[in-house]
Amino acid sequence: MAAAGLSFSGMRGLAAVPSYVVMQPTTLCNLDCAYCYLPFRAADRRMSVPVAEAVAAAVNPWAAAGRFSVVWHGGEPLAAGREHLAALIAPFGPEVEHHVQTNATLIDDEWCAFFARHEVRVSVSVDGPAERNGDRVNRGGQPAYEKILRGVAALRRHGLPFSALAVVSRPAPGLAAELYEYFLGLGCDVLGINIEETEGVNTRDNSHDAAAVTAFWAELVSAWRKEPRIHLREVEWSLRYAAAVLDGAADGVLPRRLDPIPTIGHDGSVTVLSPELAGFTDPHYGDFSSGNVLATPLARILTDAASTPWVGEFLTGVEACRASCPYFGFCGGGHAANRYFELGRFDGTETEHCRNSKIRLLEGVLEHARDHQSPAA
Repeated sequence: MAAAGLSFSGMRGLAAVPSYVVMQPTTLCNLDCAYCYLPFRAADRRMSVPVAEAVAAAVNPWAAAGRFSVVWHGGEPLAAGREHLAALIAPFGPEVEHHVQTNATLIDDEWCAFFARHEVRVSVSVDGPAERNGDRVNRGGQPAYEKILRGVAALRRHGLPFSALAVVSRPAPGLAAELYEYFLGLGCDVLGINIEETEGVNTRDNSHDAAAVTAFWAELVSAWRKEPRIHLREVEWSLRYAAAVLDGAADGVLPRRLDPIPTIGHDGSVTVLSPELAGFTDPHYGDFSSGNVLATPLARILTDAASTPWVGEFLTGVEACRASCPYFGFCGGGHAANRYFELGRFDGTETEHCRNSKIRLLEGVLEHARDHQSPAA
């Protein structure tokens, strides 16, 4: 299906208005996960309220015009403390949806009251049962799993819905079914699965046997179809794409312009396209930022972001993907950070992340469909 030679045209440049912004309330994280990409997670560099006010000046009109989200993502956002996080949220209008990505170890009854009061949607990072969380440790190297479970229990006790995000470092037979069963019991209503990526300060190899990764995704689809009580992020997106191809509407799946996904660093710097690039510098590319909201309005930064040298190089790479890759209609050209950290530049094409989380994902969904089609088909 993905290799049907379909033409995907018309996606050029960056959209003027993003669908969400990522905010870094602090660089600090109380955990020291082995696969973490963040460079300054041992330092407590906090966002100032003027930075939040500058972002809100752009975001509030966008939210008044349509659905818009602010995603609080550190570090560990809760490490900023309730009082400071409340001060950062305060400038945003009532139409703005707030989300927080957290390791859950700091969640207690007071934090649950905070989430309810500010209508913050919670996503918890946890990699499955205890034995699957060996990489999630505190700064003393001790397992964080029991504290994660206590945080999840507090969310459930207060009746707060939550999502879950799991990192898979080594896809293997039986793992997908095990994970899905675990997250059914955990009580989340949305699940995202990330195969570990080589990016940031995480230099661990993320190459895997193609058949093993494809089988992992196929097994996950099978487990989900037996009991589809969780919204499974990657699988549902794949099925929407497959349905669009069958309906002859695949050209309308991707947006006409790339979502700039601005990440606002603790200091007000704005990095587009890939939050994972924030905080890094390169002798050739510089610090990857396209401006600072304390000096320039966010809307203007996004209007001019395509002129940032590395962004232009990335857009050239997207066009190279469009011309060469039969999976482009599904992937849309990959992610900037994966290109940089895997290939050392932005105008390359296929990466291990593409293979693991795009190509093999779609192939796994199609493999499941082939294996379960009716005899009449």
